[in-house]
Amino acid sequence: MSTDTPANAPATPPVPPVIATAPPNSDAEAAPSSIYLVSYPKIIFLYPTLIFAFLSGLLMWGLGADAQGKSGRVEEIVSLVFLMLAATNLVVLSFDFPRTTSLTLFFGFSAVVMGLVLLLTNRPDLIGPFKSFFELLKPRANAPFYFLFSFLLSVLYMVVWLLVRFDYWEVRPNELLHHHGFMSDLERFSAPNLRISKEINDVFEYMLLRSGRLILHPTSEPRAFVLENIININRKEAQITKMLGALQVELRTPKA
Repeated sequence: MSTDTPANAPATPPVPPVIATAPPNSDAEAAPSSIYLVSYPKIIFLYPTLIFAFLSGLLMWGLGADAQGKSGRVEEIVSLVFLMLAATNLVVLSFDFPRTTSLTLFFGFSAVVMGLVLLLTNRPDLIGPFKSFFELLKPRANAPFYFLFSFLLSVLYMVVWLLVRFDYWEVRPNELLHHHGFMSDLERFSAPNLRISKEINDVFEYMLLRSGRLILHPTSEPRAFVLENIININRKEAQITKMLGALQVELRTPKA
């Protein structure tokens, strides 16, 4: 008696896996899903003056009457330093200092200072006509002045912080979004082929907040969007480059 052997069923071809083009734990997996870009006004670079004004107010309040007594004209010295710092901050806001221009100004200023030191060393009598001017130059500011100045500047900072919450850009892997207006108006632009340009036109602004200019070029738009004073611009540019350059991969295992 013979036994029938069942015919072998045809094997189901396995589903080929999708091969990932990026290894696990690579930069592609760490790419952020959304990046926010905020363009700030130049008043944000006045924070050194704000901090110094507040500290000067505390110093004047702590010293009291001794600020212009035995302490050695502390009130006048602090006022002069405050004015020089505020003037320097205003110069940073008013002009751009590229790398070459900054070096030229630095060496030019150094040459002038060295020339004045040499001249006054050889001809000390030349400082005579300016002696009375410096004796009359005695600016004075008390603690309420510094506190009021820092308070007003802090109010402006709060207004800026509130306004930028209603006007910012969001970069996603597939689109570029512009949020603006109190009613949350939204503009959408294509982002897969987004081109970005980074410019650092002012060395001092970069030193203060690592800020610079970021230019966005969506392929679907004939115009470019210029975003001024982006804080931590190098990190933002690296994040955008990583996100737009990351490959979206999916791993699938064969079905049984």
